[in-house]
Amino acid sequence: MTESTTTHEQTSGASSPELLAAFAVLLATACWGTSGIFIKLILTTWQVSLLALAFWRALTAFLLMIVGLRLLQPSWLQVKRGDVVWLGMLGASWGALQVIWSVAVLLSGAAVATVQQATMPAIVAVAAWLIWRESLTGRKVLAILLTFAGTVFVSGLNVLGQADLTFSGFLAGLGVAAVYAGWNLIVKQVRRTHNSFTAITYSFGFAALVLLPFQFFIPVPRSFPASMVLNFIGLVGVTTIGGFLIYTFAVGRLQASVATILAMAEIPIVAVYAFIILGERMTVAQLFGTVLVTAGVLVLSWRSPRKVPQTEVVS
Repeated sequence: MTESTTTHEQTSGASSPELLAAFAVLLATACWGTSGIFIKLILTTWQVSLLALAFWRALTAFLLMIVGLRLLQPSWLQVKRGDVVWLGMLGASWGALQVIWSVAVLLSGAAVATVQQATMPAIVAVAAWLIWRESLTGRKVLAILLTFAGTVFVSGLNVLGQADLTFSGFLAGLGVAAVYAGWNLIVKQVRRTHNSFTAITYSFGFAALVLLPFQFFIPVPRSFPASMVLNFIGLVGVTTIGGFLIYTFAVGRLQASVATILAMAEIPIVAVYAFIILGERMTVAQLFGTVLVTAGVLVLSWRSPRKVPQTEVVS
């Protein structure tokens, strides 16, 4: 895969490639939003820990991608020795995210961990400004504030005041946001030299290696119900391969800060999925939070900043 970079200036409105990439991020979040549905359905019929599920999810996705690329595009599996470090970091960060997220949920609950995770776009925006000099505009700040406030409403208005939020839980939640932000920044770096297929294939492989040691201490059920298998196929195919492939493609064409803000659309999407598929009722506060997150995403499309140099990677 050859890399082709083009520097251009935005003078008015978003370009077609940017709109396509923004749509791709939203499509990826729609895929990611199915994660909670599939996992909940899996756990109702298969008594397995989240870490074990994450390992088999990453390993299965890696094997499928390896076989697929070997048959269809074997040249995409070839990487330079120096690139292995970045690809390893990409996979290790995804694997570490699964571990830290499980700890955060155990210590504070899923709602609190989700709100803490919502600080990720702010971390990415500042880091991208320092590393790549991406613009840190008022529009981005407003979008970050709206998406964070919306996350609080969707997760529950009293979520930040829960009495069981300990210092260790706070640190775990902060670690989730930091590792998630790091993963996004590494994706951006990897996409400068590799296409999205290569990036996610090796990412899943290294993630499985990170999660492997934990499997020696986790019991794995020996029975595999048919319904669980179907849901696991959906989790791997739609949520994992589909979601991460589309998002990684988009990150190569968007500023990292913009991509991470758009990715917060996953939160209201999950609430809508739960309402439609699982019959979980949304409160007025959750509906308001969904509107806030959506508004934060839409803020980014009001107008594009002028004269912002951008690099595109052809894949």
